[in-house]
Amino acid sequence: MNIQVITLFPEMFDGVLNSSMMWKAQQQEAVTFSLINLREFGIGPRQQVDDTPYGGGDGMLLKPEPLFAAVEYAKKADPTAKVILMTPKGQRWRQATAQSWADAGTGLIFICGRYEGYDERIVSLVDEQVSVGDYVLTGGELPAMTMIDSIVRLIPGVLGGEQSAAIESFSDGETLEFPQYTKPAEFKGMKVPDVLLSGHHAEIEKWRREQSKKAE
Repeated sequence: MNIQVITLFPEMFDGVLNSSMMWKAQQQEAVTFSLINLREFGIGPRQQVDDTPYGGGDGMLLKPEPLFAAVEYAKKADPTAKVILMTPKGQRWRQATAQSWADAGTGLIFICGRYEGYDERIVSLVDEQVSVGDYVLTGGELPAMTMIDSIVRLIPGVLGGEQSAAIESFSDGETLEFPQYTKPAEFKGMKVPDVLLSGHHAEIEKWRREQSKKAE
């Protein structure tokens, strides 16, 4: 899978994409990451990427010309890639969507907004608009990181264990993952449930099903 990110702050992604599972996925050649600096497509000697909104109002909006140019550049590298825009108006991001995109393996291009928003005309470039929650962030970089992490870890082989993703919260769209424990069997007076120490696999599975909670 090829994932490209259009952002004014590519340095924000260095630690995330080059650590832990994201690093492992690259080593396995399961994914490639490309960071595209929107500033390089800015207009004029100052490489302008934003301007005041028509009709007045506070703040600045990302201009359409740099964004169109950046997406066209990304599309040359991966013509069939899906273009993603993080926006409060988008569909809520869910585990099922992460799984379907991981399974599809189609390239992804993330547009990270900044300032007070973007010129609405860039929506004509976009295949999917996504929201990660009902709150406001400074830019689209953190939502993009969240979505990338949730997708890449589901690519076969990245997590390692065959059942790792299958038992996680929301993997079936409804339930949360059951409580889990490791050694020691007792710590500060808190004991591991007896059933988990019993070796009785049928009873353990029953207990786990009962402990899984319905997702709200």
